[in-house]
Amino acid sequence: MKKLNPTHEPAVHSCLRRIEGRHNPLVKELRAAFAHGELTSDGYCAIEGMRILEEAIRSGLKFKAVFFRASAENRAERLLPQLAAHVQTLLLPDKLFASAVPSDTPQGLAALVRCQPFQLEDVLAKSQSGPLLAIAGVQDPGNLGTILRSAEAFGAGGVLLGEGTVSPFNSKLVRASAGSVFRLPLVRARLLGVLDKMRELGLRLIATSSHQGTPLDQATLTGPLAVFIGSEGAGLPRDLLAEMTEIVAIPHSPSVESLNAAVAASIVLYEAAGQRNSPRRQGGTE
Repeated sequence: MKKLNPTHEPAVHSCLRRIEGRHNPLVKELRAAFAHGELTSDGYCAIEGMRILEEAIRSGLKFKAVFFRASAENRAERLLPQLAAHVQTLLLPDKLFASAVPSDTPQGLAALVRCQPFQLEDVLAKSQSGPLLAIAGVQDPGNLGTILRSAEAFGAGGVLLGEGTVSPFNSKLVRASAGSVFRLPLVRARLLGVLDKMRELGLRLIATSSHQGTPLDQATLTGPLAVFIGSEGAGLPRDLLAEMTEIVAIPHSPSVESLNAAVAASIVLYEAAGQRNSPRRQGGTE
């Protein structure tokens, strides 16, 4: 009589290739991508965590390899059926995985995925479907990740990342964006060099302020526009500020000096979305 497998191990586990050495080329790629917060030489981004991997799958991204920590091997049963057959799946000893994935709260899964590349013209063309965001010098990955999440939630057309802004491929940013970085049209750009193209497309250039400017609830945020968000400490550089069509002030308690960049961006995007969806603000009737 044929004996049953007493462990009942799922067949998907046999797909995992065990890797022991830290010099494996894929492990080295993963380690370098996480360490530098940039794409690999062939254009792949390092991500980690079950939720983010599933967001990447849902977003239709191409996977190069998925890495499982040995003590998290049981997660393969949930994830592997969602992956294409050609994706390499590797099982790493816990210490080797930890050396490549510098996470404060490791879940034992990581991957190399290819984000969709965009050109400046692609992002500018999206200005007809929603406001563009132009980010000037936001360096905190959590802040920028939150901005990208709000940008997708409130219908921004695309995002331009100016000089001094954190890389969109930083792993903390990817987590904070909850996958929005995979789906938003975004591109790095020298913001001063893009202003003329924005004006040619009829975009109004809007900056936010905590103290002076048109009160947010009185500002017109319909039609093609670009919203400029400055750094957490210094705000928008003066050379950019001088080029703005309008400064919009977000009223708040005088006991608070200024708003966090992500909070300011989210409030403006929410107001803009409300105005776009309001018949009264569009010139119609309620």
